[in-house]
Amino acid sequence: MPSAEETSVYEERPDVRPEAADVRPTRRDRIAAAGSELIGGPAGRWASRGEDGPLTPVRVVALVAIGMFALGMVQKLPCYNWAWFRGTSSQYTHACYSDIPHLFVGRGFSESLIPYFDRLPGDMEYLEYPVLTGLFMQVASWIGRLGGGSGQEQQQMYWMVNAGLLMICAAVIAVCVARTHRRRPWDALLVALAPAFALTATINWDLLAVALTAAAMLMWSRGRVLAFGVLIGLATAAKLYPVLLLGPLLVLCWRAGKWREFATAMLGAAAAWLVVNLPVMLFAPQGWKKFYTFSQERQVDFGSFWLIITQRTGESIDVEKVNIYATLLMILACAGIGLLTLRAPRRPRFAQLAFLVVAAFILTNKVYSPQYVLWLIPLAALARPRWRDFLIWQACEVMYYLGIWMYLAYTTSPKHQGLPQEGYQLAIALHLLGTLYLCAVIVRDVLMPERDGVRQDGSDDPGGGVLDGAPDAFVLGPAAHPPRHAAHAEEGPRVEWGVKAGSGPEAGPHPSA
Repeated sequence: MPSAEETSVYEERPDVRPEAADVRPTRRDRIAAAGSELIGGPAGRWASRGEDGPLTPVRVVALVAIGMFALGMVQKLPCYNWAWFRGTSSQYTHACYSDIPHLFVGRGFSESLIPYFDRLPGDMEYLEYPVLTGLFMQVASWIGRLGGGSGQEQQQMYWMVNAGLLMICAAVIAVCVARTHRRRPWDALLVALAPAFALTATINWDLLAVALTAAAMLMWSRGRVLAFGVLIGLATAAKLYPVLLLGPLLVLCWRAGKWREFATAMLGAAAAWLVVNLPVMLFAPQGWKKFYTFSQERQVDFGSFWLIITQRTGESIDVEKVNIYATLLMILACAGIGLLTLRAPRRPRFAQLAFLVVAAFILTNKVYSPQYVLWLIPLAALARPRWRDFLIWQACEVMYYLGIWMYLAYTTSPKHQGLPQEGYQLAIALHLLGTLYLCAVIVRDVLMPERDGVRQDGSDDPGGGVLDGAPDAFVLGPAAHPPRHAAHAEEGPRVEWGVKAGSGPEAGPHPSA
């Protein structure tokens, strides 16, 4: 049922159907309402809605995302002009470091070496990125060469070309998030205005995988299961983390009895990943496997709680032991998420579990680079679209963004100007706790679905595609609450502890249904 606020909207605008009206955060979120005062306050009763006028919500979100990305590029100007090329500490004191210009030289693109096929000078041997990211880097190199130049000019052009391509990815992410929840396009402003998004967008090439993942989430919300699988496969060919989304999807489809849909998505992902990887696997096997061997051999690095342990104890941990411990912690976290999914009073939303599993991977990993926050921002906007919690988390991430560069400035400057080791450890703890905080409120929403803001308008899982409104087929524990609009969903068998509904006195609908 629509809320009183929404009913008044429909009375004022009879041409707007309840299912087509967008949910405005300025009327449901105090922080959003207060922030809107900077631009004139919340939208009024006669404000344009849906497809009225040229500035639809999706277009506004896309323009804001591009504008914030451009501001992030401006923030990198000191490095673009000189700091990347004149010493090491200045790029840290200006907090504008980027891997892109350095790897243009360090990974052979300045010498026209072909990734995975041509051996690199030095210890790296081959490019240590997944195949689709390597292709992205190579295409940017080809485009950059059209502008000519040499030395520093080539590095600047390479960064600029990559920034332009990554800006397209940022716009795609914002649009996909805006369209995933049909009635909540304004939630994508969380992505567009996220300060950590603008600051970290051009550190590395993560936005390619994030854009493909966001597009996959959009396809799933529209019930296009095969397209979702293909996009997840392509995203995994650009970065490893997107494959993790298949884990929570497996448990959700198990609970809903949607085995055919999951199998279709799984096969689509595997096929797409193979299409991209197989040519390199066959013709450059040593170069292809470099990403995977590098991930295993990489030592404990910046941003992880493992680094705090090693720095506080003064003793290094064998990398093989770290790999084992991190894997065990991830398995335990996934088991907990799976149990939460099957025992929750209502089936969790896909975005909620997607955020939790990716966050678990990052938190247990031996490295938590500042740009990894890009993986989580679109999922956070879909999983917990509340400005207060989002901004608390973003504040922690911005503090860490500044902390890591100040720490590197301290360690690379002969005068040790910057943040000492103890201060950096505090910055690590801060951004770990910020991520854990957001995980905690999402888990609370799963356990107390009446507090889930996305469901307060009567929705079940607007980003869940075939799962939206579907009845449960298997749950653990007592009878779970059915979706509020389950009456419109196809009826199906329900199993509790492996026993079909209808076989016992508790098999009937929940009293609140």
